[in-house]
Amino acid sequence: MKDKTIDYVLRTTWLAVQKMYNEEASKFGATMATAFTLLSIDPKKGTSSTSLGPKMGMESTSLSRILKSLEERKLIKRNPNPEDGRGVIINLTEKGLEKREDSRQRVFTFNDRIKSEIESEKLSHFYNVTETILDLINDKKIF
Repeated sequence: MKDKTIDYVLRTTWLAVQKMYNEEASKFGATMATAFTLLSIDPKKGTSSTSLGPKMGMESTSLSRILKSLEERKLIKRNPNPEDGRGVIINLTEKGLEKREDSRQRVFTFNDRIKSEIESEKLSHFYNVTETILDLINDKKIF
């Protein structure tokens, strides 16, 4: 571990997590990205299409493809925004709510397993370290 850079460890760990979630999602004809999208939509009120991309940290073109796929699979529906006629609210269908709950349970399973293997003090340090890294990046204190 000594000669591995911090970004290498972050990247390879994240890629392993992503692969694990994609393998699980593929059993249900989905991807991690579609599951993440379902989890990012407010299950009761829906979510404005313009706020969804920034909320997820995604570019609008990638998100558009995912939304189109979710709509074709009848997991979401687009409704006019009652507060702004030009906007669209993305709502989950009954089937979308079910798939969202499936995704949510997989996330909890992952979290519970990690928490059972790593003591809380170490997890607290992990959260502190990742928060500091994120702050340094967001505040443009690295480059």
